[in-house]
Order: sequence, then structure tokens, then C-alpha cells
Amino acid sequence: MASRSGGDGEPIGTFVSRRALVYGATGLIGRELVQQLLADARYSSVLLLLRRAAPSLPANPKLSWQVVDFARLPKPFPAVDDVYCCIGTTIKVAGSREAFRAVDFDLVVNTARSARRAGAQRLAVVSALGADPRSAVFYNRTKGEMERAVGELGYASVIIARPSLLTGDRAATGQPERPAERWVTALVGPVSKWVPARWRPIDAAVVARALRAATAAAPAGLRFIESGELQTLGR
Repeated sequence: MASRSGGDGEPIGTFVSRRALVYGATGLIGRELVQQLLADARYSSVLLLLRRAAPSLPANPKLSWQVVDFARLPKPFPAVDDVYCCIGTTIKVAGSREAFRAVDFDLVVNTARSARRAGAQRLAVVSALGADPRSAVFYNRTKGEMERAVGELGYASVIIARPSLLTGDRAATGQPERPAERWVTALVGPVSKWVPARWRPIDAAVVARALRAATAAAPAGLRFIESGELQTLGR
């Protein structure tokens, strides 16, 4: 098999016939990403970890899924090469700060840790614009602490995407509509060319394409990709 080198010249695994794991597969970005991975010849299999059954998943011989309790991850954990985490919620949806952190920190980090122990080499995580472990804003601080934690798990390559406000069809995913997204998109749309790329709303499909592109390049170490760069990578 062909191999791919990381940004410092160190090879990171094989470039084709890779096995992908996706969690957060039924969300706005995850749904797009699964479709793209199934169409990507570099991947021989795509495994989804789900909190509940999802009847709308596409029928594809490359696709498999497991319904798991993320508080009690399966042992042995499935062996994969590349891990994509698209999990994310809001404090409003979660119901409390504690419940939000249980998803956006604990679930993200614990699953990534288990995958690494099972041999995964590359990790791509969707974070958020403004993530900072020193932030006074609880949401941004939690995201920043998550970024720091996954960067210390021992992956050969870690990609952290920080998209701005997401656009896409939330109704198709069964998620509640977020009025703020609708209003900001409507306001920014007519003047988007004058808004810095970092702050423009970004489509979920663009983020998914950027994640795949960055993971395929497999730079060794930790790479942060801000929303403006995601717009470019995901064209």
C-alpha cells in the first residue's frame, strides 16, 4: 500500500484501505462526513458509534454501526485507523453546564482515548470558534480544555477544526432548529464578502470536506484549523 508522510516527513500509516470511526455521525457535520467517507476510496470501512439507532443511515457495504453507552465504552474497543469526532451540544440543549461538559468534554475525550489505546493513529475533532482553556466563557473554556486533553492522548496526528456558526439542514438530522443560526445567516448573507472569513457562517458539508482533506494530509502533531482555513480546505 502507498504511504503518506506527515508535515515533518514522518510517515503516518497507510494512505489507502483505512478504517474510519465516526462518533457524532447523526449531527449536522457528522451526517455529511459519513456520506463523504463512504464515497472516499481511501477508506475500506466506516464504523459509527451511536447513542441510539438511526434508521435513516445509508445502506452501504462499507458502513457498520454499533449502539453504545458512551459511559461504558465497548471492550475490546474496535480497531480503526482514523477517528472523526463530530459530537457537540449546547448548554441549552444539554440542560445544564454539567450535562454539557459530560458530552463536549468527557464523551469526546474518553472515546478518543479508547480508540487510541486500540491502535488509532489519526484524530480529527470538531471544536468551536473561540475555544480557549483560559476563557472566562464556560462554553469556550470547556472546548479549549477538550482540545488540550485530546492533544495529549498520543495520536500521531490530531486535527482540531474550529468552525464559525454552522449552516445546514438541522431538520433532516432530527435536531431542533437554532434560531440564532438562522438570524445570523440571514443578516450576514448579503454582506458576507465584507465579513472576515474567520467569522462567516460555514456550511456543515464544507467542514466535513476540510476534515477529510486535513486528515488525509496527516501532519504529524497537533494542527488547529480556524474557520477561514476550513472554508478554503473544504471547497
